[in-house]
Amino acid sequence: MSDEKPAREPIAEDARIDALEARLKAAKEREDTRNRPQVSGTDANYRSGNRVLADLLGGILGGVIIGVTIDYFAGTSPWGLLVGLFLGIIVAFRNIFRMASTQTESASDDE
Repeated sequence: MSDEKPAREPIAEDARIDALEARLKAAKEREDTRNRPQVSGTDANYRSGNRVLADLLGGILGGVIIGVTIDYFAGTSPWGLLVGLFLGIIVAFRNIFRMASTQTESASDDE
């Protein structure tokens, strides 16, 4: 109809495909860096395990030390040690159960 050339010459098909592939590659790289897991510091499970171990050992050893001290000053040879040991075990397991229940509640709140 008209003999005029368009204002812009069309881009060759290969150049458009190459440009699209380059943009897709750049978008994939951005997405990969954005979705990369952000691990900083110590793993939460490792910290939880260490806390359980510390509560268990601290409760038992604390109960034993208190029991032996009571035995030494009161002269009740094995009974202070046994009572202190059982109280230490009870306190340790109570702390572990409390820690486990608070983690479960916070995990259900996140979902």
